[in-house]
Amino acid sequence: MTDTLLIRNEPKAGRGTWRLSWRGVRLITELELKQRLRSTKWKWALVTFGAIVGVVTLLLSGAVNALLGFGAGSDASSDILFGVVVFFVLGLGLLVSPTLSATSINGDSKEGTLAPLQATALSSIDIVIGKLIGAWAASLAFLVVALPFIVFSYFESNAPAFAMLTTVIVLAIELLVVCAIGLGWSAITARTPASAVLTYVTVAFLTVISLILFGLSMPLMSKDTTTRTYEGVTYDEVTGYATKCQYSEYTYSQPQTQRTWWLLAMNPFVIVADAAPSVDDPTTRTDGYTGNQTMLGTIKYGVRQLRLGPTTLQNYCETGPNKDLLPEEVRRLNEVSDLGPIWPYGLAFHALLAGGALWLAVRRVDVPHGKLASGTRVA
Repeated sequence: MTDTLLIRNEPKAGRGTWRLSWRGVRLITELELKQRLRSTKWKWALVTFGAIVGVVTLLLSGAVNALLGFGAGSDASSDILFGVVVFFVLGLGLLVSPTLSATSINGDSKEGTLAPLQATALSSIDIVIGKLIGAWAASLAFLVVALPFIVFSYFESNAPAFAMLTTVIVLAIELLVVCAIGLGWSAITARTPASAVLTYVTVAFLTVISLILFGLSMPLMSKDTTTRTYEGVTYDEVTGYATKCQYSEYTYSQPQTQRTWWLLAMNPFVIVADAAPSVDDPTTRTDGYTGNQTMLGTIKYGVRQLRLGPTTLQNYCETGPNKDLLPEEVRRLNEVSDLGPIWPYGLAFHALLAGGALWLAVRRVDVPHGKLASGTRVA
């Protein structure tokens, strides 16, 4: 066989590249799922996945109960269990999902099973969407295995209502995005190891590299900012609380995070945390506590404050255990609340990324294809 082959056959009449047939999609999906069900490796992977999540959940539950026994705050401590379990399942899901789609197209092409499908009346989008749904269904099986432990951590925590439902839905969407990305790389590259590596690199960029870039951008995006500091002058000898406070002004370099917050918005972990309902809105608190009682809520409002940029007020004056917020602090919290959620921006970016990957996959699966990569098997 020559290294390069031009396929000159015209596609079957009425086939169409973008003509979506639900019957065709169902056929490809069934083929993909039957292949998964026949694989013992996939079944063992499910068992291993469930065992790992179960062990980690039980260990975390014991650690949280120990913290509560030592007198740690019940709200802050018990909610950590739900947040960590959700993040752990998301992290494992992001590691597993690429293996389900990153070799789907080039693997079939290498084995010679893709060309017969291309020769039928199935359209290119039928093949791609069918493979996507098949890979997504397989990845959802891992989520279903982990669901009992998510439910357990939810009821063991003080997580707000609908937090579990919201996080599970967002987890499923993120798995769909990763499957689509893997499918796109599988169509672009001829070698299965290359497509798998590129998919993992993309996932790493969204999760880890985006955080690194955000951190590295902070000194580059810094400028001198004047901050008013409210600090104690005299203190009570018994309680240690300030009895008199005064304002001072300091000018120093602060990161302009309002310019780089979007690097965090594309992170799947930030999307899950921001989408989860919160126990309380920090703008309603008057005791100086500007975060949320849950782990996910703390991340949510932390990122939203970064989106607003550096604060121009620091309150270090502790006037009592239930101190009132300064008017400037209340205004700052209202501004954070008025910014609205961040997760729609992240999901919109992920939707564009997944859509672009699927478009490339459809174009690559389409015939006549044109110039093929060296060594590509077509029948």
